[in-house]
Amino acid sequence: MRDKKIDKTPARLDFIQSATGLILVIFIMGHLLFEASILISEEMMYRVTIMFEGYYFFGETYPGIVSFFAGAVGVIFVVHAATAMRKIPSTYKKYKIIKNHTNQLKHEDTSLWLIQVITGFMMFFIAPIHIYIMMVEPSDIGPYASSSRIVDELMGPLYFLLLLAVVSHAFVGLYRLALKWGFMEGKNTKVSRARFKLLMKVMIVLYIVVGLASLAKYTYIGLTHDFSDGVKYKSESIIMERH
Repeated sequence: MRDKKIDKTPARLDFIQSATGLILVIFIMGHLLFEASILISEEMMYRVTIMFEGYYFFGETYPGIVSFFAGAVGVIFVVHAATAMRKIPSTYKKYKIIKNHTNQLKHEDTSLWLIQVITGFMMFFIAPIHIYIMMVEPSDIGPYASSSRIVDELMGPLYFLLLLAVVSHAFVGLYRLALKWGFMEGKNTKVSRARFKLLMKVMIVLYIVVGLASLAKYTYIGLTHDFSDGVKYKSESIIMERH
């Protein structure tokens, strides 16, 4: 009698979900830090912007590069969401069962999974808007253009919700990823898990604080700067470099 062939599809989907999740976490960590360059100065944020537009490689800015990377991130996001959705309760009844189960167990790791479901659901609606804007308006990124979008185009509340959802989802996901793939194994798994969980909480607080500070700075610029002339940020130092 032949052994029944094992279906490896669930394992492959788990690996794809984990790999795409890890890529997105790394991207988010870098993205929020680069956005936080506005806290140093408007000039620093402008230089970071043109760096991603290829200025320091080609001597000219090509916003299409930003569109390309935004599109790539969008594809990875869709793949990650598609592989993760199979684990999300498909009906409200199933959600209530899991919620009751979580309340009865009072197990923090189970609660973290529920947080991922909720934040993932939020990102499903919010993140595509941000990604789409970056794809179609790559030249409208900078200390003034970004500030104008947050204030004049009323994107501030959306970015606030996106910040809370994406940071929580990313670092809870990173913790669960380490747990799933055995990175917490050692002489004392309980101690390793506690340390990883503490690091997760510290990183969530740190990135949310940095993100809120950046959002506040962009909002301040958006409220105080006069955009009526339609002039984007001009760097005198870059102009001097070109001459």
